[in-house]
Amino acid sequence: METLPDAIVQYILSNISNAKDVASCNCVSKSWNDSMPYLKALYFPRSLFDNLNDRCTADAIISHMVSSVVRLEHLVVYCPFTAAGLAYWLQQSGMSLRVLELRLDNILERPLSSESPSKVDCIGAAYNLECLRLWGVLMVSSPKWATFHRLKNLEIVGARMEDPALSSALQACPNLVSLSLLGCEGLKYVTIEMPYLKQCKLDFYGTGNCSLTVSAPNLEQLEVQGCSWIRVLYTQFLNNLCIANNSGRVYMVDFGKLEALETLSMRGVQWSWDAISKMLQMASEVKHLFMKVEFTGDFEALLPFPEIDLVDFFNSHPKLQTFDMHGALFAALCQKNSLKNVDSKFIIPCLEKVVISVRSPLNAEQKMNTLESLVKYATKLKKMSIRILQMKSSHSSADDFFEDIWRFKCINRGIISIE
Repeated sequence: METLPDAIVQYILSNISNAKDVASCNCVSKSWNDSMPYLKALYFPRSLFDNLNDRCTADAIISHMVSSVVRLEHLVVYCPFTAAGLAYWLQQSGMSLRVLELRLDNILERPLSSESPSKVDCIGAAYNLECLRLWGVLMVSSPKWATFHRLKNLEIVGARMEDPALSSALQACPNLVSLSLLGCEGLKYVTIEMPYLKQCKLDFYGTGNCSLTVSAPNLEQLEVQGCSWIRVLYTQFLNNLCIANNSGRVYMVDFGKLEALETLSMRGVQWSWDAISKMLQMASEVKHLFMKVEFTGDFEALLPFPEIDLVDFFNSHPKLQTFDMHGALFAALCQKNSLKNVDSKFIIPCLEKVVISVRSPLNAEQKMNTLESLVKYATKLKKMSIRILQMKSSHSSADDFFEDIWRFKCINRGIISIE
C-alpha cells in the first residue's frame, strides 16, 4: 500500500463499508483517516457493539461515523439503536442516501411506544431513497412519510401491521418496481395499486384468510402466501405466478386470461375446486406447472380431487414442458375414466420433465396405466421422477405397487428415476 499513489489508496479505502474495518483503517495513519469523508457505504453488523463499555453508546459511535462522511449513499444498521439516533443520522445523510437497511426490532413493542417520533416515522427524512429494507417492523398506525418519488425497491420482513397503515405506506411509494412484504401479520384486506410494479412477493402470516387486490399494469412476477381471495386486474405481462396458503383455504382467484404466463405454482392444504379449475383454465399457455394442493372442498370437509380426463388436461395445456404434481392431482388423473379418450392420435407435444409424488398404493393398476401413457405419448420426455412419499400400508398391495414401479423404471432406463 505504501507504494501506491494516494488517489488509489483513497479509492480503495472509500470502498470499505464494514464499520469495524473502517475504524481499524482510520487508526493506521493520518492519510488513511483522511479517506473517511469519501466513504460511500457504512455497515453496522448485529453484534458489533455487544461488548461496548458504559461510557459510550452505539448511537454515539454511529452518529460520529455517519457525520464524518460527506456523501453517504448506503447505510445498513443491524445492531440495536434508538429512534433519536436514527433521526440524527438521517438528518445528516438523508439527502444523499440511496439505500437504507434497518433492523428495527420493535415488532414486539406496544403500539403506543414512548419514542416520538417512532423509528418508522424517522425514515421519512431520507426522501431520496431508491431502496428501503426493514426487518422487525411495528406499523399499526400510518407512518409520517412524505412521498418517496425515487423509491423503486421496498422490502419489509417480519412485521405487525394494520390495513390502513400499510395502505398509507404504499401510497407514499408510488413508483415502486419491486415490493416484498414477508412474514407480515395482522392484515385482512390488502389493496396494491402501483403503475410501475413488476415484481411482488407477499407472505401474510396468520390464519390465511386475507383478501388481496392488485392493480399493477406492468406486473411480471407475483408470489402470494396466506390469502383466501385473490384478484389481479392486469395480467398481460404476468409470466411467473405462485399462490400458496399453508394455514387457510384458497376460495377465489380472479386473474383473467394469463396469456404471458410461463410458470405457475399452486400450493396449500385445501383449495376450492372452483379456484383450482379456474386457475388451470386461465393458465392454458403455461410452460412450467407445480401443483401441490392436498385437498379440495369449499368448507371444513377435506375432499379428494374429482376425476380429471388426461387427454383434456394436456390438450388444454399444449405448451407444458415441466410438470410437478403431488399425490392428489396424480390420483385425479388415474381414475377409471381418466384415460378413456386416449387414442393413437393423442400426443403430449412439449412435455420434457415430469415429477410425480405418490402417497398411496390404492388404484395401483390405473396409476401404472397413467405412468405408461405419459411415457408413451409425451414424445419429448427426457426425465420422469417418481417420488414415493410416506406410503403407509400393512397390505401387500404396497409392495406389489412398488415392484410394478421398479419394473417400469427398468423398462424405461434412462428416463425414469425413483426417489
